[in-house]
Amino acid sequence: MTTKLLALAAVVGAGLTSAFAGAQSVRPDSRVADKAAGQRGTIVIDSTVTILVSPAAPGPVQLAAQDLADDVQAVFGTRPKLVHRPEDAARTAIVIAVPENFPGALASRLSSPESFSISARRIQRNSKHSTEVILLAGADMRGTIYAVYQFSEEYLGVDPLYYWTDKLPVHRAAIAVPAVLNETFPAPVFTYRGFFINDEDLLTGWAPGEAKDKTGISLDVWNKIYETILRLKGNMVAPGTWIFPNEPQVQLAAKRGLIIAQHHAIPLGLNVARWPKDVPYNYSEHPEILERAWKNAVHSYLPGQQVLWTVGLRGLSDVTYASMDPAVRDNNTALGALISKAIADQMQIVRSVHPDAKFVTNLWQEGARLVQQGALKIPPEVSIVWADDGYGYLEDHGAVAAGQGMYDHVAMMNGRANQLTEMIPVERSFSEIGRYVKAGATRYSLVNTSDIRPVSMSIRAVMNAVWKGVPSGDDKAGEFYRQWSTEEFGKQSAPKLVKLYENYFRAPAHLGDPVHEYGDQLYHTEARRMLLTYMIDSPLYALPSQAPNWEPARILDGAPLVGPHPPIAREWLDQTAAREVQQCGEAAHRWDAVWKEALAIEPQIPSSRRNFYREQVLAMIAINRQSNRILMLVSRAIQEAEKGDGAQAHKDIDEALSSFDEIQRAEAAAEFGKWKNWYRGDWLTGIYRTRELVTVFSKFLDDPETHLPPPVLWDGWEAYYHIMHYEGDRSADVQ
Repeated sequence: MTTKLLALAAVVGAGLTSAFAGAQSVRPDSRVADKAAGQRGTIVIDSTVTILVSPAAPGPVQLAAQDLADDVQAVFGTRPKLVHRPEDAARTAIVIAVPENFPGALASRLSSPESFSISARRIQRNSKHSTEVILLAGADMRGTIYAVYQFSEEYLGVDPLYYWTDKLPVHRAAIAVPAVLNETFPAPVFTYRGFFINDEDLLTGWAPGEAKDKTGISLDVWNKIYETILRLKGNMVAPGTWIFPNEPQVQLAAKRGLIIAQHHAIPLGLNVARWPKDVPYNYSEHPEILERAWKNAVHSYLPGQQVLWTVGLRGLSDVTYASMDPAVRDNNTALGALISKAIADQMQIVRSVHPDAKFVTNLWQEGARLVQQGALKIPPEVSIVWADDGYGYLEDHGAVAAGQGMYDHVAMMNGRANQLTEMIPVERSFSEIGRYVKAGATRYSLVNTSDIRPVSMSIRAVMNAVWKGVPSGDDKAGEFYRQWSTEEFGKQSAPKLVKLYENYFRAPAHLGDPVHEYGDQLYHTEARRMLLTYMIDSPLYALPSQAPNWEPARILDGAPLVGPHPPIAREWLDQTAAREVQQCGEAAHRWDAVWKEALAIEPQIPSSRRNFYREQVLAMIAINRQSNRILMLVSRAIQEAEKGDGAQAHKDIDEALSSFDEIQRAEAAAEFGKWKNWYRGDWLTGIYRTRELVTVFSKFLDDPETHLPPPVLWDGWEAYYHIMHYEGDRSADVQ
């Protein structure tokens, strides 16, 4: 850093020493600024402000400074000068300071990792010249970045999720900041916090990066994803599902200052979905092959890239390893011992390259059971991460302990939960996060966001809570809905929107204990299964499979059928149709009420926020309401067809097809501006596929000889043929 910039930082720091000396450490959304600031004066920020940052500041800080310049331009209409020398600063300057830039008094206030401060001071540099400074300072690189984005949010009015909510800050001529401003933001509650961009079908279909960037999603969009994580005070990302360690988006994450996380299915970053054909994947018989592959994956990351290493052992295609190795099948003790050996080997491989490496293991599905049974022992230097069930319930069964962490979903591709809309009530997320905070299990929080845009509200709630803690009070969720509604849609409609959100999350039919809601996928998975079960009238033993060669053929999303109307399939069909007629019929009244409520609120939404309301509220309700109706009508039509009442069955199917039209209209309204073709990549929920089957069923009612479409075989992999297409024929390096 230049001597002059150091001198300015020292002057700023010296001027703030007395303020810091008496300051209290506060939670992030509390201000230390004197209430009498209005009487003592303000610092006015306008289009003449300059942003001062050392040319020696880390690259991620420089990028945050560029984002701040964009934010200032959005507010004042003029892009500020971004300067690197104090003499180039205007009378009012925003100074971005990393630890080496400020003196001991400030450093002592920011001793915790990722803590930061926002301060203001008038500095009289000589008898004729004074500088008004807003000092954005962090305990480290990411703390400094958080200071930049917190200032943008709190004082410039920039929504941290602006890219996804399309919310622009209010255009203003000037902003007054108290001259004695002094805010301190302590270290985050959870040590590691970030997104898992998983099952990324909508993002891939909307913004493919294959031709230009050699990625599934364009690098421009990846950059916005990383910016969003940082604006929400996150520090890590799992950038895609089946990826290689040296892909462009992984390298871009390092440039943005994010830690790379690896999800449970790709220990050490090994892309097992691209395991070479005819190469054994068997750790019992050929450990040397997997060990070479792990070593190659570790060496594929950029030198110096910060990685939080996931250790463990799963099968190919995210199945339990036991399904692939007869030596441990149906033997939990042997399976646990083998996974323990793999973890030890993986740690040794990583430490040979990165002696100070940090490790986690995600207890997804069988991992949790093995630990709870005592079959799997995790080394003390590996942080245990408990996973949820896709509905927000973490599956530690009360066993969570200090130093552990959480992996949960606000979107989940399992054929039954949500991919296109919100499903997890905020109160459930707050309850589980609060339970982990109470246990001291605050090491790690990875939230599965899937495609981000459909679940932006839940993302905001979770990321706020893992940064600064769960809100206090008896109505935490209601207060969050109020704040979200006020910020996104205006104060006038907020009270009604709070009630609307509460009713929305209560509207779906549900099953199980604890409650598992009908997510937007369930309606379509179930409808397709029922229709194919009814229409298929020939044995299905030897059908070709779309699935990879290691994945057994699964017909109808996991419900195999054999023989012409086998008794078990027939019994399942009858029971399911009866249940869905009742369950969806009861839910239909709730969905109708929520829809009516949402339409009544729409006129109160400011015109500038109507598009987002149509996406965030109306499309979300319409997809669930009409999908619920489709499943009810399909179920009823099948019952009627069984009774020989083809006319009534046709009537119900015609109504179901009308519901598809309503979904299409709602989705089209949500594809405004840059979001054109947003739903083009709906390969996982597959509403288009359901419609095709309903159309065929309509013809089948009149002519049982109607040609049927190819059966749906593990249709999740259809999506991944699109998502992974950019990888070409590349396979994991096992040589």
